[in-house]
Order: sequence, then structure tokens, then C-alpha cells
Amino acid sequence: MRGLHFEMLTVQKLVVMCRSPLGEWSFQRSQHMDQNRFRRMVSLRPFLPFVVYLVFPSLLIEAKNTKLEEVFHWNLLDFDYPDDTSRSNSIESKQFIPENNLPLGLEVWNDKLFVTVPRWKSGVPSTLNYVSLSGDNKSPKLIPYPDWNSNHLPTGRTEEGNVTENGIHIISVFRVRVDACDRLWMLDTGLNDVVGEAQQLQDPRILIYDLRNDSLIHSYTLKSSHIKEDSFFANIIVDVDTNDCEGAFAYIPDLGGYSLIVYSLKGDESWRVKHHYFHFDPLNGNYSVGGVNFQWVDGVFSLALSAPHDDGFRTAYFHPLSSTNEFSVSTKVLRNKTLATDPHNFEEFKLLGSRGPHTQAGASFLDEQSSVVFYTQVNLNGVGCWNSKSKEYSPEYQHLVTSDNETFIFPNDLKVDRGSNLWVLIDRLPIFIYRGLDPESINFYIFKGSVKEIIKDTICEKN
Repeated sequence: MRGLHFEMLTVQKLVVMCRSPLGEWSFQRSQHMDQNRFRRMVSLRPFLPFVVYLVFPSLLIEAKNTKLEEVFHWNLLDFDYPDDTSRSNSIESKQFIPENNLPLGLEVWNDKLFVTVPRWKSGVPSTLNYVSLSGDNKSPKLIPYPDWNSNHLPTGRTEEGNVTENGIHIISVFRVRVDACDRLWMLDTGLNDVVGEAQQLQDPRILIYDLRNDSLIHSYTLKSSHIKEDSFFANIIVDVDTNDCEGAFAYIPDLGGYSLIVYSLKGDESWRVKHHYFHFDPLNGNYSVGGVNFQWVDGVFSLALSAPHDDGFRTAYFHPLSSTNEFSVSTKVLRNKTLATDPHNFEEFKLLGSRGPHTQAGASFLDEQSSVVFYTQVNLNGVGCWNSKSKEYSPEYQHLVTSDNETFIFPNDLKVDRGSNLWVLIDRLPIFIYRGLDPESINFYIFKGSVKEIIKDTICEKN
């Protein structure tokens, strides 16, 4: 039997969840972006478990994480308020509702570990935060970045030019990216209380901060023509040469609009790229995570960039979330507005292959030292890898570097830092959205590990 190159026991105990006769519930998430609406119907079924034993000769799944060390964990998030009175007032006014806060994105720069808290629900006091990596607290309070004022919600919708004393209101950020020029990039969706009232407080925009002095150095509001009825922006990837910081490009996947927004910093302009490969696979939209069964239709989700080739361009490896396929395209195509938007550019995009069943991947990142692409495995509670120097993309060339049914329930973001260390954030997002988290249990984790040690003696190292 052909299967993923997973390391484990040859006999795996599986808990198979069957549908209860009690019925089913439907959950609907609405997102309003001006006149835009984003709907996703999700079924959550109560289950009655029974146990079966299956033997897999080659599909061998690791029961416990042994490759990455835990850095932080939280039952619920807390924030570094100026004093106890400020925190109490925030809770009393419902500006801070602890159980409504979920970490989602992470990034590392020097002593700072950035942690985003998107405003999925009301009661999120700060969306962009960091913690210090030099402390010894394993459950530290999040420190708003660049400050509290920038993370405060405006009283109403803000228009172009409306700023706080220290810069633009930061409404809701999913993932961030530090570039080689010590700048922090993000896409602020402008959307508050996504699964509740869904308030579009400002148009989606790119924000760029200089990490050396914590100042906002540039903002760019996406064109209204780029924003479609189902648009949803949850990631940003930066392509830059350290010798040409102003020549940077940003790639912003639109997982609901099945497109990619390309932004040129030098030209301060953007264009929308469409392709069939950005769409979800209808055969791979079913998920079972932490006892929650749901269906998502998320399209293009993440891009992992190779090191520059001889021509100066990179290969962008990408995938929809609801898919098991991987694709690629040269950034030479994406960075050329004429070629990227040419309706006859289909052959410029390549299908690499499939990872195999149940291998839907979210965030991804390529480590330039090893040429290995790491990607989250949301249905397998783990992280996978593939060496981009491999001769093919198929299940045999994938490896599940870690999997844990307790501590790795829904890995939601990962990055490789400048020291070639892999960082992973786990947050149980589907449980948070559709069922609610247990405040008495550890719900959020951040792990790290040396790429060299993680891939040692695996198919990802051998290539």
C-alpha cells in the first residue's frame, strides 16, 4: 500500500466517530465587508464513539510529539494591562472577554515572538501582540504592539486618513511576516467580531512597521475591485531582496475569493491574480478535528517561497486549504502585472502532485538552508515536510515530522526563523468557533525545534 512516510506503530488504534440519532446542528459564519457577505455552512454532529483496530503497513502515525519542544502554553490568554484596575475595567465593560480570545499567527524577530489574536468574537482587547523570549514564564501575558492605543477599536467605521496618535487603528490581523529588512508586514482585515455582528470598521489594508523603532512606515488600502463577495484574507507572504528593500512584493491569498493579491511596494500598486488552481477541491472539504466534524471551502491559503534562483526569482509553492494537492508558479509571473493577469497564463502554473488522503494543509514555510517545505496537517494533528529538491511530489516523499492528538489539535501557523528553527502555533480553532473551549484545559501551545534535528534521518533530509 502506498502511503505517507510516517513513523509509528504498525497497528494503530483509531476512534471512529459515528453520527448520533439525536440529530445534527448547523453553524453559519457571516462576514460583512460593506455589501460583501461571506457565508460558510458547517455541520457539527454529536458522536457516539466506538473503537476499531486497523493495520497500516506504511501509513504510520506518531502518537506523541517527540521532535519539538514546548515553549509556551495557555488555558486562556491574558494581556499586559498597565495595572489591575485597567484590566478589571476592561472586563467589566466587556472590552476583554477572556474566553473569546484565540491566538492564531506567530512570527519571530530577535527577542520578540509576535502573536496575533484576530477579532473572531467580541471582547478582544488587542489583535497584534508579542511576548519576550527571554522570560521564564511559560504562560506570559501578551503585550500589545506597537502599543495599546493602536490596538483599540474605533467607535465607528474609520475612513482613509483616520489614525490614532501613534498610527492607524489595527482592527484584526490573522498572520504577520517579518522580512529580511527588519520590517513587520500584516494584512489588517478591518473586520471585527467575525462570527458575531461582523462589523467592517475599515477596508482591508497592508500595514508595515519598522521593527527597529516600532514606527508605522507605510500603509496601503486594497482596491475595492480586489474585494469580492466572499473575500477573506488570512495570510501575507513577503518577497524581498536584502539589497533592495524598497523592491519588495507581498502576496495575499484570498481564500474565499479564490485569487491572489500581489502588491508592489516600489510601485505602491496591486493586482489580482486568478487561476483554477486557487480553488478548493470539493472532495477534500471535510474535516474532523478534536471531535468536531465540519466542512470548509477555503481556497488558496499559503505560499512558501524558495531561495532566489539564478534569474533572481523564486518558486512559490502553494495550495488551497481544502485540497491535498500542491502547486507552484515562478514569482517572475506573479511580479509581472501583465503576465500575472493574462487570462492565457494557465500553463505558467504547475501541478506538483498530491500528499495523499486527509492531508489538507494550512500554513506553510520553506527553510532556505535545507530547501524543506514545512506545512500544517490540520486533519492529522501534526506538521508535515517535503524537500523541494525531491524529484517528485507524492505521498512517498512526504514525512509527518510530528503528530499529537492532545497538544497538536489544529496547528494554525508555522514559521522558520533566521536560525533555522521551526516554530508552530496550535490553537484548536474549530473547537473555539463551533463548540467552545474548556478554560480548565490547556488550549493553546507554541512549540519550536531545530530544522536540522527535525528532518534528521527522514525522507526530507535525504533529498
